[in-house]
Amino acid sequence: MAEYDTVLIRYGELTTKGKNRKDFIRKLDRNIRAMLKEYEQLEYRRTYDRFYIRLNGADPEGVKHKLEKVFGISSFSFTERVDSDIDVITNRCLELAKASGMHTFKMITRRHDKTFPMKSDAINRHVAGAILEHSDLKVDVHNPELELRVEVHAGDTYLMSEKIPGAGGYPSGINGKVLLLLSGGIDSPVAAYELMKRGLDVEAVHFASPPYTSENAKQKVLDLASMMSEYNQGRMRVHMVNFTDLQLAIYKAAGDPYAVTLMRRMMVRLAQQIAKDNGCLALGTGESLGQVASQTLESIACINAVISIPVLRPLICMDKVEIIDLARKIGTYETSILPYEDCCTIFDPKNPVTRPTDAKAASFESRFDYDTMIQEALQNAETVVVHPPVVEDYL
Repeated sequence: MAEYDTVLIRYGELTTKGKNRKDFIRKLDRNIRAMLKEYEQLEYRRTYDRFYIRLNGADPEGVKHKLEKVFGISSFSFTERVDSDIDVITNRCLELAKASGMHTFKMITRRHDKTFPMKSDAINRHVAGAILEHSDLKVDVHNPELELRVEVHAGDTYLMSEKIPGAGGYPSGINGKVLLLLSGGIDSPVAAYELMKRGLDVEAVHFASPPYTSENAKQKVLDLASMMSEYNQGRMRVHMVNFTDLQLAIYKAAGDPYAVTLMRRMMVRLAQQIAKDNGCLALGTGESLGQVASQTLESIACINAVISIPVLRPLICMDKVEIIDLARKIGTYETSILPYEDCCTIFDPKNPVTRPTDAKAASFESRFDYDTMIQEALQNAETVVVHPPVVEDYL
């Protein structure tokens, strides 16, 4: 069996960067170290197009579980390090092939050290020839049971048989900070994931309406934020805003059809101020075009009219099935469907307007002093910092 002693990490999308490539790689370096901080024995080394971690006895499954959640990694492999000598490489690949229990194989070689006397294709043929001669394995270049990968470097060569997909994207935090409107539903945690994947550091704001919403609903949101914080450099700030007074004033002033529109306009006004106070350059939402009344194009335009900050909507063209599939993948779905309602569902109108206008919404808003109420809500907001949940094992 392979004696894994090193993790080889591939950068993927980072390789498209030019002069600022080094900044992205440094950020990825910091994020990887932060994610793996519990493994004190690890040794790290980065190069222009690869990142290496010496395990020194660390649990490979635990390391794998952590690395799968680091944005900026295209793929990674657990490798065995041998001397950059063709006989050493060949003999060890033959041993790995025999021990694999497989029937078909394929060789994939990448020669980083251009001074090595054999080119990649020649190495493939040489090693494959030895395996064909001294074992029962056959070559299958289209659908092999075993892929033996060889990466030749100046001092060492790395042998591997599995390429594990990474999270992709850019390192979290490299592209600035965004404030996400986080509900207790399915969509907004998925939006958080997509924003982080594009290199954004995500903070969150949640609007609660006690006593109409419960402590369980609040805890559900914090649990979702905790789950997402593992992708977000190991922490997430959540701003909790009491929205009850504003919500009641909206219903008194406007009644049923325009209530959702006005609520969303108040929420983005509040979120914009929190974003500016905390260095966030944009808002983020889990909206999907046409999914509900407040997500029609007319509604989005009416809501956007009251703020000047950009709003990022990473799910805007995704359908519900796609969003649910991604929620299951990242592990938030089961928590999101717990039956604790947020402020939007508690005050869900029967006949919401789907084509609101800015003029009509502003007319309703003129009936109460929302500016003062917004300032009061901001003054009483609570900020909670959450961290990833504790995982006992990875079995």
